[in-house]
Amino acid sequence: MASTHSSLLLSSLLLLLLLSFSSGQTRPKALVSPVRKDSATLQYVTTFSQRTPLVPINLVVDLGGRHLWVDCDTNYISSTYRPAPCRSALCSLADSDGCGDCFSPPRPGCNNNTCGVSPDNPFISTSTSGELATDVLSLSSTDGTTPSSPSTAPKFLFSCAPSFLLRGLAANSTGIAGLAKTRVAPPTQLAATFSFKRTFALCLPSTSSSPGVLFFGDVPYKLLPNVDASQSLTYTKLLTNPVSTAGSYKQGEPSYEYFIGVTSINVSNNVVPINKTLLSIDENGVGGTKISTAVPYTVLETTIYKAVLNAFRAALSGIKTVTPVSPFEVCYNARDLGSTRVGPAVPAIDLVLESESVYWRIFGANSMVAVSEEKLCLAVVDGGDRPRTSVVIGGYQLEDNLLKFDLATSRLGFSGTLLFRRTTCANFNFTSSA
Repeated sequence: MASTHSSLLLSSLLLLLLLSFSSGQTRPKALVSPVRKDSATLQYVTTFSQRTPLVPINLVVDLGGRHLWVDCDTNYISSTYRPAPCRSALCSLADSDGCGDCFSPPRPGCNNNTCGVSPDNPFISTSTSGELATDVLSLSSTDGTTPSSPSTAPKFLFSCAPSFLLRGLAANSTGIAGLAKTRVAPPTQLAATFSFKRTFALCLPSTSSSPGVLFFGDVPYKLLPNVDASQSLTYTKLLTNPVSTAGSYKQGEPSYEYFIGVTSINVSNNVVPINKTLLSIDENGVGGTKISTAVPYTVLETTIYKAVLNAFRAALSGIKTVTPVSPFEVCYNARDLGSTRVGPAVPAIDLVLESESVYWRIFGANSMVAVSEEKLCLAVVDGGDRPRTSVVIGGYQLEDNLLKFDLATSRLGFSGTLLFRRTTCANFNFTSSA
């Protein structure tokens, strides 16, 4: 344990030395960027600025992604791009896959004697080789209320990927912003660069018409009308799966994705009868509960899925189901369901965590999806009978909930639906500056 702690301290120090802070800047308290929902793919897209001169880059948010990667094959022009030399400290920091040469004229993504990594696109289950490099990255500073002046990381570590890896991503996106708990993902790099806490918060929008918000750093997360979404959070431990569940990983590497300890599931305050051993992570890394933005709806192992559907139907036994719409199996006529401030009037689903008093309650706004004007369906899908992870909480269940990832203490804070507080994730004030 002591050697692991020393290694982490050394890594943090290395980051501080390598990722220098631009002179003349005021050190930000935190950084902020918008997150938009793409209606065609149901992915969530954030916008950073990168390169010299700076250009906006649209990146699909992947909570489980190892690092930030972009397409360097198409129109990557920057005077500050620097490939990471083989056997350099940067390669070690990024857990490089090794050295490589490129048998074409030098350009971003193609240089000799550089170290490589494996950018991954979970939406098409594809990984490839890519060049590790640094370049300028810029985000708006914030005190948690509004965006203000840009803050620039002059040597942000990322990887290049070939254009084909963009397949399956939202239109006009140029890569993926991986937010996992690695040393080179943006949450840790930005915290080291600007000396703020290794904390980030994600608030996904439920509509494509207005953006949600992504914060790096620990500040009050203010939403209109004057709601501090960081208040009254419920906290639970972030767990480590001892076996990687990522699309690309090294042998023996633990997972860098975000797992939480769901111990049971309730529907309308009644315990759903399921095999609880499926909720634990075994020595082979199978089981457990993961939070993911790479799936649009929560995915449940087959027996858990059937039990939840049966419990939900039983709690709504007085209301007839209607013909389902794939991939969903339980659907209702919208007119038959009442309406509340937190969505359709349906039974609440609780993900029970450390104890019966610590639970994540999912109301109708996050459990029922409109597949047409007349029809609402329970927004969970069948993950099969032998999935790697038993429960994967998907993007739809995260919308209009603030999630605060505290990497230093391995805790997740979650707000529950913000609709109870008469606000949404689309209510950060991006229109004015401090």
